Amino acid sequence: MAELGKIVEKVRSKNAGPFWLTIDIFCGSSEVFERVSAGLPTERVAALFGVSPDALRRFDIPSLDVVKFSLPRPVIQGTRADRDMHGAGWAVLLEEMDID
Repeated sequence: MAELGKIVEKVRSKNAGPFWLTIDIFCGSSEVFERVSAGLPTERVAALFGVSPDALRRFDIPSLDVVKFSLPRPVIQGTRADRDMHGAGWAVLLEEMDID
């Protein structure tokens, strides 16, 4: 097992509009992409972020060596309850996840 953030080049999160967040995992090589793609179950990622697996959208993009997740924001961007206006703090949670 290895911590995801230590085997990939970059994990980045950002807004995808006021209702969605996007988390991109830049693997850097096809070998790392295959490992991340196979070793990172969608259900574990959904559980990490506290969303239903049906609400989490996953995109494996082998031509770019990128795995991307999109999920609904817990609160609408910019509202009083929003603690991360830019959506940048979500990447750290995924970086620290152990994968096979």
